[in-house]
Order: sequence, then C-alpha cells, then structure tokens
Amino acid sequence: MSMRDYIEKGRDLAERIPYSAIALVSRFAVADVFWRSGRTKVNGFSIREETFYLFREEYKVPLLPPDVAASLSTISEHVFPVLLFVGLASRLSALALFGMTMVIQLFVVPGGWPEHILWLSLLTLIVARGPGSISLDHLIWHGRLPAPALTHREA
Repeated sequence: MSMRDYIEKGRDLAERIPYSAIALVSRFAVADVFWRSGRTKVNGFSIREETFYLFREEYKVPLLPPDVAASLSTISEHVFPVLLFVGLASRLSALALFGMTMVIQLFVVPGGWPEHILWLSLLTLIVARGPGSISLDHLIWHGRLPAPALTHREA
C-alpha cells in the first residue's frame, strides 16, 4: 500500500465524522468557556461587587455605562451558553457570543487573540452551519417535537 493510499484512507475516515458530532463538541467547548467566565462574576444569584469594579476600572467597554456592561455581560454569559449547550436558538446564541468575543478582543484583552480566534472559529461554524442534528433546534425545525395539544372545552 502506497503513502497516497494511506492518506486517502485517512481522508475518507475523517469525512465520515458526522457534522452533528462536530457541532455538538463545538457548542459544548465554547459554551463552557463563557459559562465558566460568567460563574466568576456572581455570588449565588447576585453579581459580585468585584465584577462592577472590573468594568468600571479595568475593562472600559465603550458606549455602555460600566454597570450596564457588567450586568449585560454576566447575564449573557449565563443565558447564551445554556442555550448553546442544549441547542436552542443556537445561531442567535452563537452570534451573541461572537459579538461579545469581538468586544473582548477589541476593547478588553487585545492580546488575547490566540484564544479568541478559536472561540470565533467555533461560533462561526455554528452560525454558518447550525447546531447539528443533536439539538433542540433540529427537533423543532424538523417537526419532531410534538406540538402542545390545544383543546377546546365546551361549556
């Protein structure tokens, strides 16, 4: 068997990896990053004072007052990763986290591009190709979730 045959067999094997598996791993990987970041910003159900301090003194996000930016960031890092994880409103969630990553890259941690470009790649995949068949979005869009029964009661 020649080297070319081995390469072709390897390529054929790689092409058999289902997109749904790639999308699932991508969703989980990027959701985990944002979820863990969000968890550092809260204590129980309250946003930590340190979070507000960081947004006032360190992050300097333009256009938004620091306290609003801190609240939006904290809420976003809890809502969108969960949606992405279960595959509900996946493209919207990925787009929101994409925007958040761009803000982080441009205004908060400009030197973080090696990490940020990985997040952006995973998020772009989800926005462009969707969450895959292992998602609530897939079940909803393909009519596999039962619609709630609406009953009419007669008086």
